[in-house]
Amino acid sequence: MTTTTPAPPPTATPAPRPSAGRRIRSWLANPWGRPRFLVLITWSYMIWAIVPVLIAVQYSFNDSRSRTIWAGFSTRWYISDPSSVINDPTLSSALQQSLKLAAADVIIATPIGVLLALGLARWRGRGSGTSNFIMLFPLVTPEIVMGVSLLLVFTNLFTFIHTGTFAQILGHVTFSISYVVVIVRGRLFSIGRQYEEAAADLGASPPVALVKVLLPLLTPAIVAGAAICFAISIDDFVISYWLSSGGNTTTVPMAIYAATRAAPLPSTNAIATILSLITLASVILGYVGYRVFTRGERQAGQGMVGDMAAFDI
Repeated sequence: MTTTTPAPPPTATPAPRPSAGRRIRSWLANPWGRPRFLVLITWSYMIWAIVPVLIAVQYSFNDSRSRTIWAGFSTRWYISDPSSVINDPTLSSALQQSLKLAAADVIIATPIGVLLALGLARWRGRGSGTSNFIMLFPLVTPEIVMGVSLLLVFTNLFTFIHTGTFAQILGHVTFSISYVVVIVRGRLFSIGRQYEEAAADLGASPPVALVKVLLPLLTPAIVAGAAICFAISIDDFVISYWLSSGGNTTTVPMAIYAATRAAPLPSTNAIATILSLITLASVILGYVGYRVFTRGERQAGQGMVGDMAAFDI
């Protein structure tokens, strides 16, 4: 009896390796995988935007007066040198003025923006579209036009308002309200009117529904709007410059501008670093506040998704 030996299985022929040019084109395009090209663009922009700031921060700690040659680490331009931020009255006064304007802007613009957002979101009738356009007008108006216009209004029409701190506050509030309105209206449209209607069905009056139902739901947007107002106001230059009245109303951006036109010292980098850190802290606090106040909504959304998965919906 003869036995036949099975033939060995055919060996798979390895596919030809694509050329280097084809691999590069596939890596750049990659339409069905991770958007690597977009990631490359994003990180390139981040490096381009952040590296100059980091270099400026580095030379604020330079031990010498040079802003281009590194001579060692020192905090002299913050606290010890006669031209430091603490010892130079021009820089310290500018920092106080910027903080004063930003705090006043948040206190005034935030509640006005919330009320304006509520009114525009609930207004249905003739003139509502025009009012919404006028509300957005400060966002699209060039800042130089806004500053010059406010100066002309205060010097020719409302002559009882003199240039200075009060005029600067009015100017900051004028262009900051729109940011609060946009953020709060977005939140209003996302939550809808069902919560107010449910409160009304349970016997709550409109003021009670506003205070106990709607405002707590709007808290994340209010916090975010306040953070944006603070960040925009503290580093504003154009409006602060046109509405200033002398050295006592000089802000940090104005002081930096004046210093860079002369012979800047590393103390200019130091006060710019302080301003950047304050702005960054305000944005981080706004983001943390938003995450904290919307934590319950995210947990409820995750629970709903889990229930839908359990019931195969």
